[in-house]
Amino acid sequence: MKKTNDKLSGIKIKNGVIRDSHNKKHINNNFIKNRRKEINIESLYENIKKGDRTSLSIGITLIESQKNLDRKLANNLINKCLSQKQKQTIRVGITGVPGVGKSTFIESLGNKLVNNGHKIAVLAIDPSSKISNGSILGDKTRMAKLVKQDNAFIRPSANRTALGGVGQYTRETIILCEAAGYDIIFIETVGVGQNEISVSEMVDFFLLLKLPGAGDGLQGIKRGVIEMADAIIINKADGDNKIPAKIALNDFRNALHLYKQKKSLWQPKVLICSSINETGIDQAWELIKSHQNITLSNGYFNKNRAKQNSFWMMKSIENQLKNDFFEDKKIQSAIKQQIKLVRDNKISPFQGAKFLIGLYKSSL
Repeated sequence: MKKTNDKLSGIKIKNGVIRDSHNKKHINNNFIKNRRKEINIESLYENIKKGDRTSLSIGITLIESQKNLDRKLANNLINKCLSQKQKQTIRVGITGVPGVGKSTFIESLGNKLVNNGHKIAVLAIDPSSKISNGSILGDKTRMAKLVKQDNAFIRPSANRTALGGVGQYTRETIILCEAAGYDIIFIETVGVGQNEISVSEMVDFFLLLKLPGAGDGLQGIKRGVIEMADAIIINKADGDNKIPAKIALNDFRNALHLYKQKKSLWQPKVLICSSINETGIDQAWELIKSHQNITLSNGYFNKNRAKQNSFWMMKSIENQLKNDFFEDKKIQSAIKQQIKLVRDNKISPFQGAKFLIGLYKSSL
């Protein structure tokens, strides 16, 4: 093995680590294989039940893995967690454009909840680059105080370009967190804009954060994410933003009256707050609790969760079919041929897709 200058490289290569021929990666294949063999689902489940955060992190990593062996282990783990009798939990989805202050809001509210005896989990979804496929995963640094709390668990995950503002396996991660004893689960979305539908199908309360003066009155009547919100909070209502925040408050209150009543019989509310000054944070939590009390008493809470289970079953079917399709060896080979034909304008993209789907069906 070629020696490297450790002072310059900053990385020491220890025995047992295989360095690839291009000197770009350090891989210990034996370690990876042995570690997977060492995973005992029963033991992992028991440790998650005890609230061990390391075990919870391992379980989530297993869930997010794309490897077939890991998926089988993950499904066994999820089934065990579902069989456990759960105490009452609440799942809160928080969305808003980048820069609206989602992380700061969650930290302000999260610290208050932890100090009041709650266990909270924050599942922060980070956008993945379509160019490099990488994600920053820096939400822990933006919640520096909350991450130090013993009863808080923060897990940043890449969305891997999944649509809807959430990750592909966020739903399963929620199940693990609840099994670990976290009674309040926050899902912080990517914050991509008007159409974050998926997160509303996995939470009990859907909260939209808005900036003061970020748009005219027409913003309030746009369909999409606003229509699904259970509450709208005008964040960063401090300093010079106080007056614009009050104007936005009235605009959105008027706009929400244009929508028909929700099936939950809940009337969406609008508040203003400053996450930095921690004003309006207590009122936001009271709003979430009020919504939970109403929907539990009228039966909507449990009906909605049952409906969401059906939704995610159908989503799982879509994901599994997609994975099986692209993992098929015949399809992998045929895709290259069809792409060449499409690029050369010899066939249309629709013809190429029809051929590939037909080929897949014939192999079933």
